[in-house]
Amino acid sequence: MNFLALDFETASSKPHSACAIALTMVRDNQIVGEFFTLIKPDSEFSPHTIRIHHITPEMVQTAPTFDQVWPVIAQYFNPHSLIVAHNAPFDNRVLSACLAYYHLEQPTYLTLDTVRTSRKCYPTLANHKLNTVADFLAIPLNHHDALDDSRVCAKILIHQARHVDESVLRPFVSLYPH
Repeated sequence: MNFLALDFETASSKPHSACAIALTMVRDNQIVGEFFTLIKPDSEFSPHTIRIHHITPEMVQTAPTFDQVWPVIAQYFNPHSLIVAHNAPFDNRVLSACLAYYHLEQPTYLTLDTVRTSRKCYPTLANHKLNTVADFLAIPLNHHDALDDSRVCAKILIHQARHVDESVLRPFVSLYPH
């Protein structure tokens, strides 16, 4: 499989408040590259999100804003690209909100949610959160670190692609926006 695993961390509950983004590039079921940057959001940080991901306003003071990051990664978001995320509706919503906030064109791309594929592949798990699936597959995880979350998401889908028929995963791919 060829895909990009995406993960955002946000400064608050506002979807345009991305404060970190990570991409893990996969070609032929092998991780071949990674991208990570902190992002300086145009919003306040909430104490709740800081407790989750440990990214503070001071850490992003010199970071680029989303509109400065987008030209670097925009090429990967096209109708032929498969963008994968664990809880993809969240990450797709953050991307869309950031693009809208900065008046940038919304791309169309293929997407797949590894929460959904995990429910199909591992139905007996108590839940299908990233840390639960990672534990089940014995994949080490530094949870809520955007780069590690995207890397683990990639490893989950690689594992699934190696252990189930492609026809099981294909129905979970959809076009975004729908």
